[in-house]
Amino acid sequence: MTETQKQLAEYFAGTRRAFELPLDPAGTEFQQRAWRALLEIPYGETRTYAEQAQRLGIPNGARAVGSANARNPIPIVIPCHRLVGASGELTGYAGGLEVKEHLLRLEGALA
Repeated sequence: MTETQKQLAEYFAGTRRAFELPLDPAGTEFQQRAWRALLEIPYGETRTYAEQAQRLGIPNGARAVGSANARNPIPIVIPCHRLVGASGELTGYAGGLEVKEHLLRLEGALA
């Protein structure tokens, strides 16, 4: 089992909250910034796309954040599932909304 597999298994078992893996995903400068910002969202918490855009210094950049997240090459490790719509609704997850909901429930972000 690789270190990545081990850490993912721990995450799904509920014993790991943060990954300790070397990350170097390929992407534009903005995508890189957006993905680094995802790593700052604590386990078990969510942010809206608009809040994330604000943190990146782009007040009207919710769609740009969503676009960058759609290109995240290592979801779960870079937790794009922690972003939700403006009213808290689950939106836009490449793995499907059922998977997003499962991940957020696993983390305790959803009841």
